[in-house]
Amino acid sequence: MTRKKKGKPISFDAMVKFFMQNYKIPTKKDIDRLEKRITQLERLIRSTAGTGRSRPHAAPGRNAKGATTGMDTVYNVVRRARNGASFQYIQTKTGFDDKKIRNIIFRLNKLEKIRRQSRGVYTAAKTP
Repeated sequence: MTRKKKGKPISFDAMVKFFMQNYKIPTKKDIDRLEKRITQLERLIRSTAGTGRSRPHAAPGRNAKGATTGMDTVYNVVRRARNGASFQYIQTKTGFDDKKIRNIIFRLNKLEKIRRQSRGVYTAAKTP
């Protein structure tokens, strides 16, 4: 009869870690990460809701430091252009890069503050 050689005993912590990974049980670290991400998403939703101020102490159209937001800058350029503002015109007037202007135009269009007159030309939406 041969005896089985005893190896290193498995610690309780190692067993718990194995079962948590094997059965996909979230750890405190995973839950903290999710909570942080949810907080970020809630802030994003509040800032892009368009139904009120993004910050309780900021005036509409201004950020917390009192400066005009990029969205308001682009909207004002489009609103002041009589025959519509082209992408190049907006870029020249604001000095913003392509990606920032595209994102702002997308948001303004989604909020129905501007509308697309033709390809690359935008006008302010009529207010009822």
